[in-house]
Amino acid sequence: MKRPTKDIQRSARTVTRRGLVLGAAQLGLMSVLGWRMHSMQVDQADEFRLLAEENRVNLRLVPPARGLIFDRNGQKLAENEQNYRIVIVREDAGDVDEALARLARIIPLEQDAIDRAKEEMARRSPFVPVTIMERVPWEDVARVTVNTPALPGISAEVGLSRFYGRGGDMAHVVGYVGPVSDYDLTRGYLAEDEDPLLEIPRFQVGKTGVEARLEHTLRGTAGTKRIEVNAVGRVMRELGRQDGDKGKDIQLTIDANLQEYLHARLDGESASAVVLDLEDGDIRAIGSTPSFDPNLFVRGISVADWSALNEDTYRPLASKAVQDAYPPGSTFKMVTALAALEAGEIDTEETVYCPGHLDVSDVRFHCWRRGGHGNINLHESLKQSCDVYYYDVGQRVGIDKIAEMAKKLGLGMRHEIPMSAVTEGIAPNKEWKRGFNGEEWRIGDTVNASIGQGYVLTSPVQLAVMVGRIATGRALTPRLIRTIDGVPQPSGAGEPLGLNENNLRRVRESMNAVVNHSRGTAYSSRILADEFQMSGKTGTSQVRRITAEERAAGVTSNADLPWERRDHGLFVCFAPANNPKYAVAVVVEHGGGGGAASPLARDIMLQALYNGTPPLEAYPSAVRGRIHEQQEQMEQRAAARNGNDRA
Repeated sequence: MKRPTKDIQRSARTVTRRGLVLGAAQLGLMSVLGWRMHSMQVDQADEFRLLAEENRVNLRLVPPARGLIFDRNGQKLAENEQNYRIVIVREDAGDVDEALARLARIIPLEQDAIDRAKEEMARRSPFVPVTIMERVPWEDVARVTVNTPALPGISAEVGLSRFYGRGGDMAHVVGYVGPVSDYDLTRGYLAEDEDPLLEIPRFQVGKTGVEARLEHTLRGTAGTKRIEVNAVGRVMRELGRQDGDKGKDIQLTIDANLQEYLHARLDGESASAVVLDLEDGDIRAIGSTPSFDPNLFVRGISVADWSALNEDTYRPLASKAVQDAYPPGSTFKMVTALAALEAGEIDTEETVYCPGHLDVSDVRFHCWRRGGHGNINLHESLKQSCDVYYYDVGQRVGIDKIAEMAKKLGLGMRHEIPMSAVTEGIAPNKEWKRGFNGEEWRIGDTVNASIGQGYVLTSPVQLAVMVGRIATGRALTPRLIRTIDGVPQPSGAGEPLGLNENNLRRVRESMNAVVNHSRGTAYSSRILADEFQMSGKTGTSQVRRITAEERAAGVTSNADLPWERRDHGLFVCFAPANNPKYAVAVVVEHGGGGGAASPLARDIMLQALYNGTPPLEAYPSAVRGRIHEQQEQMEQRAAARNGNDRA
């Protein structure tokens, strides 16, 4: 049946409209595709070119050169040396075991190094280079380089490693660096540090001393390098490099030559010493013996070396000058004397009778001289170090004023020195004891504290500050950093303490008699050069309790006791007496008394005053033979060091 003409026309119009809609839709789609193609090929060409290049270009961090550390005269104390190492990138290596096996056939490779590298790779992202070996000889580097095509993901690199030319002389001050550990990143001082450099395996950071305390100053900022790799991940070439900023250089206040002498003079003892410049608070020398070679830690210390350091009774790893606190003994008597003078509790001519002991309540406190000193005044009490005088005076002035004077003179506070574990010490008072053990302060506590025993604890650097403040009358503070990148750091000269100058003068005169009067406790350690006459104070710090039975039978001599039960020996001093330039504090652990420390302090003081080797005439005649031998040994040591430096 033939369709009507109107139906045919209506159907034709419908098809035409559908065709137009479909054509329009196709045209729109083609337009969108064309726009998108134009956008991707023209407008976003650089972006997609970069994405394509990332398939063959890797971006790696370049560690910056660590800042150098110098002494006050420009001698290098911590420097950087070239270090060739072999690294592996896990995602480029493919079969890691096979890659390491191939490497082991080319160069000597210990199993420990393989295991350590695998452990490191398991903790790191697959694209992070992991060090297999460090300090690789050039011959082995050349072998790896020549065999690069057979070692996918493995390459030789040259970096920088820390070197400490002064070895143990500066170990406790400068410290050392070592690979960043998980502890450093999670619970250590780097826990809040988000620097991407810390993610580089075996990246070295400061562990102790100035290296640790000024880590961020010395570290610098990372650079980057773009390297091209082929389809199997082998490095083909370096496409570009942007260097980071090297760490800032630091100049210490330390005189490396004086520091060397200090260590040589303390050699053989478990001891520490501090030399303080009284003009600006600069620490000219600060050291502890025995010491250790910090380079051992940079290179990876052996189990044997670590055990030897840890098990040594003399504790070579401890920075005794700042982290150890000792009862100051009689070196504290100047604190008690000044507290009483400033409070008006004593007159310089007033005497106290010393029969050899003082009974307080039901306890007898003894003087070091069993027969006593008789009637004795302030001057004689310091010169002869009478204990009973200070037992009496301490009760009169009271512990709170003694503690206040102690803090004014720099005790019982943490001095801001960038070294490890700087102690605060203890300058106790009534409130302190309540907080310490919940007990009330007793009069016997005051008696003990008046001669630097009981709860009183001080470090050698605090003792140097104390005697420096007495010598100058200023609030001297110790300074270890002289400049950072050439910028001078604030002086430690300090403002006047506000103490009565007459009171200070009387104490200084008494300290002068300690050393220069024939009845002074340090007379044998005097300086004979008139222009460099020294003032000081001996101290003996008890480490054991002497029972009544032992006193009745006769106190056992230190020489007859085991080393660890002998008293500590202390000595503090300043010189020249009439124009103080340096303060020195020395502590000899279990030295038996102040007589063990005073000659050491005298010799170190003379070395500082003469800025080198003093003339033999400056020493008492009895010790000149020993001093001459010692000076010859020091000259030989310096010659050997200079020869090594030139080599």
